[in-house]
Amino acid sequence: GRVACEMGSNELIVTELVFNNQLTDRPPEEIAALLSCLVFQQRNCSAPELTPALEQGVKDIKNIAERIGQVQVDCGLLQPVGEYVDSFHFGLVEVVYEWARGMPFADITKLTDVQEGIIVRTIQRLDESLRDVKDAARVIGDPVLYQK
Repeated sequence: GRVACEMGSNELIVTELVFNNQLTDRPPEEIAALLSCLVFQQRNCSAPELTPALEQGVKDIKNIAERIGQVQVDCGLLQPVGEYVDSFHFGLVEVVYEWARGMPFADITKLTDVQEGIIVRTIQRLDESLRDVKDAARVIGDPVLYQK
């Protein structure tokens, strides 16, 4: 509960990711890229080209989202499991990954058909989510994740 209190949004999925150590062993670029699914809202965009590690990270997040969605249904929430899982959009994972690795913005915009303004807004919102994850790592005593 204390970890979820540190979150601005997406409390359940972020708490599960932190407690299941889904982020601790990943480099910062992958963490930022994967967590972009929390703030990117556009449904239709070109499919990203992901590294095997990012593909596995996407699968892990979807699996955790399925578990959360099922618990929510079991507790009486009306949102179907699939709808909850589909609320996380992974279309900018590649873009954020390359941005975090230092690729110039002009080159990043060529990786996707998402408008430049949406990319900038997503990265700005992602910064807040990453701060929430850092605070969660502090609360649970995960110094490795906190330092990232």
